[in-house]
Amino acid sequence: MNEDTDLDALLARVASGDLTPDAAADRLRGVGRVGDVARVDTRQGERTGIPEVVEAERKTTEDLLGIARELLAGTGRAILAGVDGKARAALTDLDGVADAEWFERSRTLVLHGPDHDRPAASGTVGVVTAGTSDVQVAEQAVALATEMGCDVETLYDVGVSGIRRLLGEVDTLRDCDVVVVAAGREGALATVVAGLVDAPVIGLPVGTGTGYGGDGEAALLGMLQSCTYLTVVNVDAGFVAGGQAALIAR
Repeated sequence: MNEDTDLDALLARVASGDLTPDAAADRLRGVGRVGDVARVDTRQGERTGIPEVVEAERKTTEDLLGIARELLAGTGRAILAGVDGKARAALTDLDGVADAEWFERSRTLVLHGPDHDRPAASGTVGVVTAGTSDVQVAEQAVALATEMGCDVETLYDVGVSGIRRLLGEVDTLRDCDVVVVAAGREGALATVVAGLVDAPVIGLPVGTGTGYGGDGEAALLGMLQSCTYLTVVNVDAGFVAGGQAALIAR
């Protein structure tokens, strides 16, 4: 039980003057306040099964440190996306961090407190990309599915322009409980994969490609118009795809 749901511990902190009654009530509701700039939802993982991911973009390092402290205190972990080098160093050195995992391509940092246990491996998520340019977004799905206790099989740069690269790996995909397919341009790879496996497939359109329909628009529309049973998330929504895939796999 973490300190935010341990009633005796909260009451002791209120009695000692370390915590105000209002702050204790916030913690019981799953709200961790960081000054007047953030209210951290420490119960999201309990409600939805998907832990909160904090977007680091446009937040100061001090904002991120405060948010990470609240998440570590309330959940035992903090997942931060789009972290730059300065913030990464400060977050990794934060008091209460027992270990840190860094996903370089997606710049995702996962922090664990000393008492946090990652869920036991349950289910396998396949993460496939059409090209190397799609890996950055795909690695968001990898980070979250891994943190949610899934085994993850990655298969990168197997797009339809050289379909033999994919066909040689079909057995790997067929062993997965769910497959995320990240593709830009016309997004055709998601439909191809969905036609080859019997597991659920989540299409993850990526904002690669230029000209008419670029920035992921053609990929999104192509996946939405797929003649296969394909579920599609928004452009570059790697964490959404990874979270949903992990729920299915588990």
